[in-house]
Amino acid sequence: MRPGIHPESRPVVFRDRAAGVAFLTRSTARSDRTIEWEDGNVHPLIDVEISSASHPFHTGTSRVLDTAGRVERFERRYGRTAPDRH
Repeated sequence: MRPGIHPESRPVVFRDRAAGVAFLTRSTARSDRTIEWEDGNVHPLIDVEISSASHPFHTGTSRVLDTAGRVERFERRYGRTAPDRH
């Protein structure tokens, strides 16, 4: 790596607001907010809306979409575009 061209990587705490969990990892992201971590050190804090702790794909709590209702609403609004072929 060439010196002076890469951003500084340092420990940063990412806190998932939806799940109420925090992760300490390395990042180049900057933040004015800080938090005291379990090890007693103070690290920058970045709040995120969703992470692997709260994302439906990772937690297995996916929601079922009402696709039939969406199709019916579309057809009511715009009508059928092509006749059914059976």
